[in-house]
Amino acid sequence: MEHLNHLIKDIEALAPEFTALSDSIWDEPELRWEEHAAVAKQIALAENYGFSISREVAGIPTAFSASKGSGGPVIAFLGEYDALAELSQDGGNTERCPDPGNHSGNGQGCGHHLLGAGSLLAAVATARYLEKNGLPGRVRYYGCPAEEAAAGKSFMVKAGAFAGVDAAITWHPFASTLWKQNLMLAYAQVYFHFKGVAAHAGAAPHMGRSALDAVELLNVGTNFLREHMPDTARIHYAITDAGGLSPNVVQPRASVYYIIRATDGQQMRDLYERVLKVAKGAALMTETELTVEFDGACSEILPNEALEQVLYQTTKALGGVPFDAMDQSAAARFAAGLDHREVRNAKTSIGWGPNEEKALHDEVPDQSPLPRVQLTGSSDVGDVSWSVPTVQIMAASFALGTPLHTWQVVAQGKLPAAHKGMIYAAKAMSGTAVSLFADQGLIADAKAEFDTIIAETPYICPIPDDVMAPPVRRARINELQDELNMQSI
Repeated sequence: MEHLNHLIKDIEALAPEFTALSDSIWDEPELRWEEHAAVAKQIALAENYGFSISREVAGIPTAFSASKGSGGPVIAFLGEYDALAELSQDGGNTERCPDPGNHSGNGQGCGHHLLGAGSLLAAVATARYLEKNGLPGRVRYYGCPAEEAAAGKSFMVKAGAFAGVDAAITWHPFASTLWKQNLMLAYAQVYFHFKGVAAHAGAAPHMGRSALDAVELLNVGTNFLREHMPDTARIHYAITDAGGLSPNVVQPRASVYYIIRATDGQQMRDLYERVLKVAKGAALMTETELTVEFDGACSEILPNEALEQVLYQTTKALGGVPFDAMDQSAAARFAAGLDHREVRNAKTSIGWGPNEEKALHDEVPDQSPLPRVQLTGSSDVGDVSWSVPTVQIMAASFALGTPLHTWQVVAQGKLPAAHKGMIYAAKAMSGTAVSLFADQGLIADAKAEFDTIIAETPYICPIPDDVMAPPVRRARINELQDELNMQSI
């Protein structure tokens, strides 16, 4: 671990520039597939440190890779930067108050501004270390869009973007520091579009065929499925088009957007097929036409214990995130407004007593024989992990008990504690990467473990062959429409 001290010094010297990057992405939060400003900022910084850039990876406008180095293995760092809708929040404010300078209404409710900046910082520090010490090895940073919907990384994997990578490293802001991968769910995201027939709802309702009725029947039927699916499975939906604003018109169109989650890819596919049958039944009952638009999907995460051992040794050498009394005090003010049961559960889950006064996790958990925790969220890191040995650290960045995808995360996203979590994660990721470059036997161990699992359970891409990433799909539709328009002239 001699290299760790050199990396720590370099990362701390670089930190102000990357902290500013994370804050600028927080200031200008962009939704999935629209992260053009974030990508431009990240590319500019990567180029400044001598990385060569590949734009529009997999044909996606907001996906890119940045590479540096030569010879040796290829180690990838994964970054994200997309925000969430309706989560604008005044930074540092413990009361719900939208950011007055934010006109988009979006907010970094999952800390992806930190995630992308921290991973890029780790990539830069690792490449600099290899260069300074004359060591072979190639560092590659992947800027990955749309983790929050339709799974940008899954489309990148589908397009072969990670071919030739020997190991992948990433992180995620969290309320506690964890080096052991929690399990997550596979998911599919699907639009169900119904087309009906408009009619006067009072004078001639029998002439109409309600697309909105079809959506409601689909939702009711799906809700009856909940008793008959695994406990960890999840189904959520949002009505994206209710068919109009006039109740005296039978709605001729309606659409609903579904997310279907389950423990693994096969279970997810089985559950999706059941929901699809309900959708077809709803169309049959209402005599409407159904169009299914498969938007995206991701696999469950495949842990790699060999890489986790390297990460564990790095985090033990680092210790916990170095929060100070001011950080703890600021976090305590947020914790006071959170559900006390969630705060208590968060503390007990890391081995603290429920009355522990500290609000920020400043330790590293020891190795434990306990089984991995099954979370009911999802991440498109899953598809990368089924393509190349992958490891992920969760780094404490928010008050214990803070739920992700909330305004409380947004509010804490520019506090010194969040920046410390990001810098800590960069040190852990970079330290792990340099250990792998220095001892390629560790990479061989990770690959052997990965190959054994894949031989027994081959990777199946959760996205159908004919489904393109949403921005690519939209561009293709526009091209076809332009062609039709030209033919009609």
